[in-house]
Amino acid sequence: MARNAEKAMTALARFRQAQLEKGKAKEPRPFLASECNELPKAEKWRRQIIGEIAKKVAQIQNAGLGEFRIRDLNDEINKLLREKGHWEYRIKELGGPDYAKIGLKMLDHDRKEVPGNRGYKYFGAAKDLPGVRELFEKDPLPPPQKARAELMRDINTEYYGYRDEDDGILEPLEQEHEKKVIAEAVEKWKMEREARLARGEEEEEENIYAVHEEESDEEGGKEREGEDGQ
Repeated sequence: MARNAEKAMTALARFRQAQLEKGKAKEPRPFLASECNELPKAEKWRRQIIGEIAKKVAQIQNAGLGEFRIRDLNDEINKLLREKGHWEYRIKELGGPDYAKIGLKMLDHDRKEVPGNRGYKYFGAAKDLPGVRELFEKDPLPPPQKARAELMRDINTEYYGYRDEDDGILEPLEQEHEKKVIAEAVEKWKMEREARLARGEEEEEENIYAVHEEESDEEGGKEREGEDGQ
C-alpha cells in the first residue's frame, strides 16, 4: 500500500509539474514590432534580441567553425541588429526611452563596416574571411565633387560682401574712423592757417556767392539767344 501511495504521489507530482510547465510556455516573439502594443513586452523582446546577439557574437569569435558557418552567423547577427532597431523604434512610439540615442553602442569595439557599404557589419572571425579582408584594405572612395551649379548656389550678395553692414559692427567702426579723419584734416588746416598768419600773409575768404564776369556774360548770352529764338 505504501509503495502504491508513493507511486501515486509521484505521478501526481509529475502531472502537476507538467501543468506548471505548460502554463509557463514561452510566448513567441511577434514577427513585426508594430504588432506589439504593450511597452513592457516590447522591452522584453528587445532584451531577448540583445541576448541572442551576444550569444552569436561569442560564437563567431571561433575561426574553426568554417567559412560557411561564420558567414551564416554574421548574417544572423546583422538581421538581429536590424530587428533590434525596429523594436527600439516601436518602444519610442509607445512612450518609452529612445534607445537609439541613450542606449549603449553595443559591440562597437568588435564590429567593422566596409567603406561605402553602410549598414552591414562584420564581427569576429568574419573580418578575416577571404574577400572581406581585402575590402577593409582598400582606400575609401574620395568624396564626390560638386557640380558648377551646386557651387554657384552658395554665391549670393553676402558672398560679395554687400551685407557686411547688416551685422551692426562695421558701421560704428566706419563712423569712428570718419570722425578721426575729419579731426586730423581740421587740425592740419588750423596749423597751415596759423603758419600763413605768422608769415604776415593776409587770408582772404572766398565768397562762394560771388558771380564771376565770365559766368554772367555766358548767362546773358544764353538769355539773348533765347529771346532771338522766340
